[in-house]
Amino acid sequence: MAVIRAATGDERQVLEAFLDFLRAMVVRKARGLSEEDVRRRHVPSATTLAGLIKHLTVVERNWFARVLAQDPTVPPPSEEDAASSFAVGDDETIEALIAAYEQACAESRRIAAGFPLDHEVPHEQIPALSLRWIYVHMIEETARHAGHADILRELTDGATGSVV
Repeated sequence: MAVIRAATGDERQVLEAFLDFLRAMVVRKARGLSEEDVRRRHVPSATTLAGLIKHLTVVERNWFARVLAQDPTVPPPSEEDAASSFAVGDDETIEALIAAYEQACAESRRIAAGFPLDHEVPHEQIPALSLRWIYVHMIEETARHAGHADILRELTDGATGSVV
């Protein structure tokens, strides 16, 4: 069972612990299911368990590599990219998607470790934002999709809770 490991730590430890907990929950919801199950569409949109993991991989790279580290090799997402980030190709397996997500999360941790919470970077839509803001945004984004994953998993096989 995944637990939040830093409930009494300093601000950074708590932010990192919440984000890591949510990252683990998303992966846990997809593990143990067949390729067919993780691609099953239970809702009118194209949202699937596999698609959520693929999308969150793009989100991790965007906020930590592109925005925080200012990596010019990571292009800014377009509206078209946002929709297509949920699309899973026939050649993409859930294990490969999970591995890519976990690698992106590890890279995000590595990048973030190099900056204080107050470190500010420019952004296209607002003058500047801090690593603290990025952590809070990523907690919100990952939590929203962890909730989606919760529902999709329950609709798939009836499993609920954080121990799935």
